[in-house]
Amino acid sequence: MRPLVAVTTTLVPEAGPYRRPQISLYEIYVRVLERIGLTTILVTPTHREASLPVLLDRCDGLVLTGGEDIDPARYGEAPLPGLGLVNPARDAAELTTLNLALERELPVLGICRGCQLINVGMGGTLYQDLATQAPSRVRHRQVESWESRTHRIRIVPGSRLAQTVAREVLLINSFHHQGIKDVAPGLVITATAEDGAIEAVESAGEPWILGVQWHPERHEADAPETDPDRRIIAAFREAVMLRASGRGPDGRELAA
Repeated sequence: MRPLVAVTTTLVPEAGPYRRPQISLYEIYVRVLERIGLTTILVTPTHREASLPVLLDRCDGLVLTGGEDIDPARYGEAPLPGLGLVNPARDAAELTTLNLALERELPVLGICRGCQLINVGMGGTLYQDLATQAPSRVRHRQVESWESRTHRIRIVPGSRLAQTVAREVLLINSFHHQGIKDVAPGLVITATAEDGAIEAVESAGEPWILGVQWHPERHEADAPETDPDRRIIAAFREAVMLRASGRGPDGRELAA
């Protein structure tokens, strides 16, 4: 049996020729996960809250995807001028889904916005706009194509991320203007940019939780097995397979 993995989506309020609400997700998320033996199920902002635990009960992992800014009301702040587009319906659905995943001890991979969502959902805060709140020479919102890698990060030795990628310095892509400010309880910083911006966080213990500020899925499909982005996706798969077998990352048997 191929394990089921929940993947979050966004809602475009006016899309297509009829200008009607439309569920949206870059197809590469699904393609990458399906290629490595995981079956994906989409979680949308349109799902009723009562449906989300039914979906998560059938899943062995969760991927929180990239997208819009997170409403600062979710971490107790008023909006600043640099805040971009927010999507309250998506925030609500993803935060509920994250909490359900944590309750079920599912592996969670957060990508870009998903990394920030993990931090907010577990009690942390964000910079609403790095350019105005924490200006630096590092370009976190690159203008190069999405396949390009544009700045370096340093990984904390001994972290889960360091063990996964087998490196202490990575060259990454960068498509964000928000970033983690106060790290949530239960998370630890595992990578930073040259300006100190937080680029990755992970769970201090179990379950398996990893949030990365870049987009590993954009390189994974065509990269060699040793590519660090491919290793990240593979590590998530391993955690999901363990969960599907009824065991956690530490080998202990999970409650039914």
